[in-house]
Amino acid sequence: MKKQIVALLMLGLFAGNAAAAKLKVFACEPEWGALVQEVAGDKVDLSVGTSALQDVHQIDAKPSLIAKVRQADLLVCTGADLEVGWLPQLIRQAGNARVASGPGYFMADDQVATLDRPSKLDRAAGDIHPQGNPHIQLDPYRVLKVANALEMRLASLDAANAAEYKKRLGDFTTRWQAATKRWEAKAAPLKGKKIVVHHISWVYLEKWLGLQEIGALEPKPGVPPTSGHLSSLIATTKSAGTYAIISAAYQDPKPARWLSDRTGVPAVVLPFTVGGDAQSKDLFGLYDSTIDKLLGAAK
Repeated sequence: MKKQIVALLMLGLFAGNAAAAKLKVFACEPEWGALVQEVAGDKVDLSVGTSALQDVHQIDAKPSLIAKVRQADLLVCTGADLEVGWLPQLIRQAGNARVASGPGYFMADDQVATLDRPSKLDRAAGDIHPQGNPHIQLDPYRVLKVANALEMRLASLDAANAAEYKKRLGDFTTRWQAATKRWEAKAAPLKGKKIVVHHISWVYLEKWLGLQEIGALEPKPGVPPTSGHLSSLIATTKSAGTYAIISAAYQDPKPARWLSDRTGVPAVVLPFTVGGDAQSKDLFGLYDSTIDKLLGAAK
């Protein structure tokens, strides 16, 4: 009789632990980790694989990351081959069928239409993404579409918390749409401003705010700036009436400073993703900081 009671207690304890187990989510980039937090809150156990000070094109498949992917129930990444150099290796070494494909495999770029899809593939042209430019995190309209798709995916994997995910998405949507109107009004003076960028990673921000890209520090996407190429940019930057030279927090600031010193055009370092500066603690702070810093170039 005692053995039966102990067995029942153990069964009840196991069931309780299983019910309390949270969905484990692995986000490749900080922006998607921040979006998971907005939609899921404390209903999931979240791990983020990279930081704002890392180039997500080039990440080492470290054992610590493999372990996190091995435990994950849901993988939330950018896609469009942004992580092609390391994510497939992580998935393969983790041996976790839950996130290798199907419901546990969620790519943000699959949820939206991407820009700059190449008409032909030529690796000689540099770091070209066949599925289009993957850097969608600075378009608030695409971010909201990803949020809607993410809520549906979370609910399908964790039906017990589906109502909470729906509620949180509704709250996020209300705040996000209000913030988007505020950002657009504040950033109106930036429309038509000409910029030079470090890497071709700002196309969504440019389209949203009406910025005009007239050159890039990299001679080809993903190819480090050379002295000859930078020298050729001096005349272009000066003659075009360039507003700012833009780089991301993870990039070497020296090329932008070099060009700034020789043209008088301010070099502006933008956070690019959540955690890129002190203000960018979440997605809202990321946009606030980005627009504030762009506007600050005029001062």
